[in-house]
Amino acid sequence: MSKNHRGSGIRSLPKHGRGTCAICGKTDIKVLYEKEINGQNVNICKFCNAHLKNEARNAPAPAPAAEEAPAEQAEAPAAE
Repeated sequence: MSKNHRGSGIRSLPKHGRGTCAICGKTDIKVLYEKEINGQNVNICKFCNAHLKNEARNAPAPAPAAEEAPAEQAEAPAAE
C-alpha cells in the first residue's frame, strides 16, 4: 500500500520542520519536539528527545520521607 499522507503534517512548517537542534547542534535535521530547557521552550530532534526520556526513566526515584512517630507515643509508660 502507498503511504500518500506520510509527512503531511510538517509540510506547512517552515523548511518542512528542519532546523538546528538546540541540544546537539546538528543542522538541517527535523526538530519537531518542543521541550522546556532552562526555562525556555526549544525545538529538539528525536534523538535528543529520546535521550531526555531515557535519562528521566533511568533516574533513581526519590526516597519517600519517613514519617517519624512522636517521642511520647514511642516510649512505654513506666510502671511504678
